Amino acid sequence: MRIGLLGGSFNPAHSGHRRISLFAIDALGLDEVWWIVSPGNPLKGASDMAPLAKRVASAVAMARRAPIRVTAIERELGTRYTVDTLRKLRRRYPTVELVWLMGADNLAQLHRWRDWRGLARLMPIAVVARPGYDSAALASPAMAWLGRHRVSAASLKHRGEWSAPALVILRFDPDSRSATAIRRADPEWADRFPTNHLRDQVTHRPIGAREEPTAP
Repeated sequence: MRIGLLGGSFNPAHSGHRRISLFAIDALGLDEVWWIVSPGNPLKGASDMAPLAKRVASAVAMARRAPIRVTAIERELGTRYTVDTLRKLRRRYPTVELVWLMGADNLAQLHRWRDWRGLARLMPIAVVARPGYDSAALASPAMAWLGRHRVSAASLKHRGEWSAPALVILRFDPDSRSATAIRRADPEWADRFPTNHLRDQVTHRPIGAREEPTAP
């Protein structure tokens, strides 16, 4: 199995997340993508952050009929930082080939993440171009280091075994909408998503109400 991991607040999930995931599946030869819904990110304001269950429910609805599974596994793993989450996922799923998916906006600030070089050594990183962030991403300290390990999507797709560090830049016509714009246009969006009997699509555990902050 080859699985892409896309983390985020999904506040709410939208068609941009879906398009990025489907594009990555095709470009990298993935079997599926897991959306890792963060319990909370202290680097982002929490004033308009919907409860975890509502964000998971929005992601499940958006991922319907696609090779995408929605998980809140960070709560179960008890991890605060992305690098720790990925280390535990590697240990839990040792026979699965994992690749970390992120937008160019995250590459631009990757050098601020805890042990980001250690993260890059865990699995390949595929960066999806995002309008307005490409210049900052290419000029970032992380890109200066990761650029030495850049490979093509085709080589990653057809190589028998993945290795890390490896950086792939994926370029396509992205969906310009954002969760921020959706919240501004529809402040009550979360009310439309019922959370009864909601289960994690990876661990199959019920999604509860407790939330813990998670940092990059």
